[in-house]
Amino acid sequence: MAKVAVLIADGFEEIEAVTIIDVLRRAGLDVTVAGLGGDTVLGAHGIRIHVDTPVDRLSAAEFDAVVLPGGHRNAEQLRDDARVQTLVRAAADSDKFVAAICAAPIALERAGVLEGKQATCYPGYELPSAEYSNDRVVEDGRLVTSRGPGTAMEFSLALVRRLVGHAKATDLRQGMLVKA
Repeated sequence: MAKVAVLIADGFEEIEAVTIIDVLRRAGLDVTVAGLGGDTVLGAHGIRIHVDTPVDRLSAAEFDAVVLPGGHRNAEQLRDDARVQTLVRAAADSDKFVAAICAAPIALERAGVLEGKQATCYPGYELPSAEYSNDRVVEDGRLVTSRGPGTAMEFSLALVRRLVGHAKATDLRQGMLVKA
């Protein structure tokens, strides 16, 4: 079973974080939610999530993927946190999946993992080292990026397809009544 770390800080976008966690767990993946603060992290719209562990207890070697939900304040904290930057770079350097949605690709930009890659993000954020795309979900090797809350289900199913396989992603999509 693949292991995935989902990193969140105060100000995370709830639709994105919860969709990612839920869909990946439905696929049978071992998901660890890691926070930058204490045991509970407060979302951008007042929803609190209890995290499994602090981010400083993570090692890229334990995971097959590192995923960053968005939310402006969350993305800035992920971008500016040295522990997150080290984890993202280590995951990318070890050929693990690295994924971010909404504003969170700015953390991947800071980590230096977008150079020469196709990527997307929420409108208005800049990814100067990437080849920018307006596609809803962009996959380039082991990098997966997406645009925002309205693309969270597609993003999550793309991760399932990449980590578990097409058949599981299709089963989940059909079971959740998500249009193809």
